[in-house]
Amino acid sequence: MSYTIAGIDVHKSVLMVVVADVSEAELHFERRRFGATTSELVALAAWLRQRAVQEAVMESTAQYWKPVWLALEPDLALHLAQAQSNRAPGGRKSDFRDAERLLRRLVTEELFLSYVPDPEQRIWRTLTRSKLQLVRERVRLQSQVEALLEEGRIRLSSLIGDLFGMSGQRILHALADGEADPQRLAGLGDRRLHASREELADALNGTLGTAHRAILKLFLQRVELLDQQIVTLNQLAADRLRVHQDAVERLAAVPGPGVDSAQQILAEVGPTAQAFPTADQLCSWVGVCPGSNESAEHNRSGRRAKGNRYLRRILCQAAQAAVKSDGTYLQSLFRRLLPRLGYVKAIWAIAHRLSRIVWKIPHQGAACIEYGQLGTPEVRKRRARKMVLALKRLGYTVQISPAPTAPAAG
Repeated sequence: MSYTIAGIDVHKSVLMVVVADVSEAELHFERRRFGATTSELVALAAWLRQRAVQEAVMESTAQYWKPVWLALEPDLALHLAQAQSNRAPGGRKSDFRDAERLLRRLVTEELFLSYVPDPEQRIWRTLTRSKLQLVRERVRLQSQVEALLEEGRIRLSSLIGDLFGMSGQRILHALADGEADPQRLAGLGDRRLHASREELADALNGTLGTAHRAILKLFLQRVELLDQQIVTLNQLAADRLRVHQDAVERLAAVPGPGVDSAQQILAEVGPTAQAFPTADQLCSWVGVCPGSNESAEHNRSGRRAKGNRYLRRILCQAAQAAVKSDGTYLQSLFRRLLPRLGYVKAIWAIAHRLSRIVWKIPHQGAACIEYGQLGTPEVRKRRARKMVLALKRLGYTVQISPAPTAPAAG
């Protein structure tokens, strides 16, 4: 029975396509060149249908593979190969050969394939990643405002941690509007600030020129626009993920991630993490597990592999928050690992553990139960057995019985 596969070498303005029947003992390729415009993509889809192609494989070349994927997604089973796994031998590279090599290596399972989610999940990713870009732009803008104030000998950032907080924005708007009296500017600070009014006045005793005030006003307008856009994207993401509200709530209940992080996690792995049959596969895909570079039975490097940088960032941030949550299991685990591994590696270990929890909650429909520093019932039983053995070695006779429950308060 014939089974036809297409290999597509993707470029910005041209597509090199080969088709072959992989059920035959020897592959015979049919070649065709297409453009990258919409009409050419429609012609490509029609040509593949005429040749009864069931699958197609292409390289993840920048963002140029996305229109091809969208055009062929309704008709074919598609695979996206990492370009590194389809490298050609030196001096033997050409466009059609690249496409043929893609097809051959797909058949022999030598390609590293990327995970491409369904259309709805891709929209979630677009929303959450767009919001991340806006947040990063807001952080860069804060650094630019701080540099601008330093040119005017205004050291506001040394006393106010968040320049774009309520107190900071009041003072910045007054500076942009022409206010120069340090005492009046200091009076705009909130009483809950750790700095006194005299310290604020001393830090604000500088001079901003006309050009600096105009630039500051433009920066503040951009901050307002960014804040509005972030709120809009938050609302859009919440509306799209409302149907999976239960999974979001269960993820947000884990020490470390909040609601916003839970939404980003679901956008990356999907509502049920169905693309990852095991937690090990998810950890490897994220890039939070040790790497393997073994030769002559020696692992020469444990450096992690590159993974999904968006989810890895979320898990590392969540790990930083989890180890500061008093009385949690993750905090106690971090404290046990810290003397042996050091801070950075211990945080990576917590991120790895969070990755396993993240897989379990959507994939198995589980909920997080915090046992605190006492550990799970299995851990307590194992600890009790170790203590019994230690006491027996010292000559004691030990009999374990459950502790009596405390009477209910009347």
